[in-house]
Parts: sequence; C-alpha cells; structure tokens
Amino acid sequence: MEKIHYLLMADHFIFQKLLFGAIKDTGLTLGQPKVLDYLKSHNGAFQKEIAAACHIEQASLTSVLGGMEKKRLITRENRNGNRRTLYVYLTEKGRELADRIDSEFIRIEAAALEGFDEKEKALLSEYLQRVHKNISDSQM
Repeated sequence: MEKIHYLLMADHFIFQKLLFGAIKDTGLTLGQPKVLDYLKSHNGAFQKEIAAACHIEQASLTSVLGGMEKKRLITRENRNGNRRTLYVYLTEKGRELADRIDSEFIRIEAAALEGFDEKEKALLSEYLQRVHKNISDSQM
C-alpha cells in the first residue's frame, strides 16, 4: 500500500497540473482559481472570510487579490463606511472566468472519480474532510 501523504501530494499535483494546463491562456496564478470559484457563490465576501474558506494565509491572499485586481477580475470596496474591512466582488470578466474555472473543476473531478458510485464519492469527501480537520486541529 502506498503511503497516504504521497498519494495526497501526488493527486494534488496532478489536479493542479491539469487545471493550469487547461487555463494557461488566462494568466491565472496559484490561489487565484480557488478564489474565483469561491467568489462565484459568495460574491461580496470580505477578505478574512475568503482566506479562511480558501485555506490561504491573509497576507498571501492580499497578494493574490492584488494580482486579480490588476487583471480586472475583482474589485475591492468598503461598505457602510467601514474602512478596515474590504469586500471583494467579481467583475464581469471575473464572473466569466469563474464560470470557466468551475467547468474545468467539474471536468477534472469527473475524470478523477470515474467509476466511483455516489456512496464512494460521499465517503471520499467525508474522509478528506476528516483528514483536513485532523491536520488543522493538530497545529503541528
């Protein structure tokens, strides 16, 4: 049996390689696809919320969002006079790219899970969530 850590890292690498191969014309960098994917269903989220949901450090997210803003994929705005909290919105260009990213995620995931029935998919998701929780909670 192969070691779990190797399989997790290898699967992540292959998924990322397939995704970035399919979207190389977009100029997106690491972190940007998952932010677009998150904002697709959480448009107007604040930065701290995005960082937590996408598992990105806040300092790294600031850089990721800066690149996205330069590409005119997002805008950052204050709400209700609160200058300390920036809310992030997709532009029309960002929405179009988020739809494309979503399609690519679906395509790659479908290929990865070919031959899995719904129960197996649900179990895999549950197991991966538990792995994530265990690692996050351990604070190694």
